[in-house]
Amino acid sequence: MVNIIVFGAGGRAGRPAVAEAARRGHTVTAVVRDPAKYPDLAADGVTVVAGDVTDAASVARLAPGHDVAVNTAAAMDEGHFVAAARALVEGLAVAGVGRLVAVGIGGALEVAPGVAAHDSDGIPEEARAFSRNHAAQLPLLRASDLDWVVLAPPLVFLDEGPGTGAYRLGGTQVVPGADTFAYADLALALVDEATAPTRSRELVAVA
Repeated sequence: MVNIIVFGAGGRAGRPAVAEAARRGHTVTAVVRDPAKYPDLAADGVTVVAGDVTDAASVARLAPGHDVAVNTAAAMDEGHFVAAARALVEGLAVAGVGRLVAVGIGGALEVAPGVAAHDSDGIPEEARAFSRNHAAQLPLLRASDLDWVVLAPPLVFLDEGPGTGAYRLGGTQVVPGADTFAYADLALALVDEATAPTRSRELVAVA
């Protein structure tokens, strides 16, 4: 079994990732800002702790002893994703955790060679800005020594329902015809890449 630490465990991507990892019998540390707000996260094999993914000292304090980190944390703050990437790169190195699996964004995937979706026509400005902020973590990860993968779901609002129980991985391009996707299926991919990696140091479309 694998010892996994999940940052952003109380969010829409984090909750199903924690549940899926625990269902498979892995040991999970679920990191949230205020554990008192998330009593339902605690389950067999799951420990809920307070932490901040944008604080390298917090990451370094919580991560030792884990085999892999999963980052599902998101925020609208312009600098959140860069701050989180910096903290994870620094904190995980101190903690001796070499593998990071993170949730990406579909806007960072290419619609043409060298053209990210968030740089193409038809994307609302607010969504464009958020996507660029999200994707700003990638240069920091590429410059690090981490064995990382960022899984980018399609350019759709993800479904909070039960999912299909399956997914497919692509490359750096938007997956054609991917017009729906569920957080539950994203969780499958996150836990698979955390426990039996197939991709390394790359942005990968998941659909």
